[in-house]
Amino acid sequence: MRTVCVYCGSSKGDKEEYSRAAKRLGEELVDRNIQLVYGGGSMGLMGDVASAVQQRGGRVVGIIPKHLEPSEISGKTYGEVLVTENMHERKMHMANLADAFVALPGGFGTLEELLEIITWRQLNLHSKRIGVLNTEGYFDSLLHFFDQAVSAGFINSEARDMLIQAETPELLIEKLLLAN
Repeated sequence: MRTVCVYCGSSKGDKEEYSRAAKRLGEELVDRNIQLVYGGGSMGLMGDVASAVQQRGGRVVGIIPKHLEPSEISGKTYGEVLVTENMHERKMHMANLADAFVALPGGFGTLEELLEIITWRQLNLHSKRIGVLNTEGYFDSLLHFFDQAVSAGFINSEARDMLIQAETPELLIEKLLLAN
């Protein structure tokens, strides 16, 4: 696992722990010589994780669609910048560059990216690891929903089990490294 794509909020949320966890994740990636691919910009948790990687001397690749590129919208993108025509192209590049995916707290965009990459794995379009950093129980309701969907027969248990979760960045990266 050499490159991790991180999906997360362009805002910081209502708990300081979200920001601390994003920064710790960035530090953990650098400590393990893992590169970061992210959605570009310096706003919110995206900026926290990317700035932490860059400050520690790690490699950062920010992929941003041109309609979000102006700094008054997204802030300054850390590291190398790849500008795409649209969101679909952005997600394709992020997925192609990554060896694994991690979701941090975020909104609709974060959830959409996470669910798409899970669906792609379920459809055997990739076999990369997928993790959720469940800071302060942020994803508890979503994970419960997935369990409910398994019980109701809409998600098979093997597909549910491919989602790796942990409450700390250190444990999540360790689990991702050990996963098949």
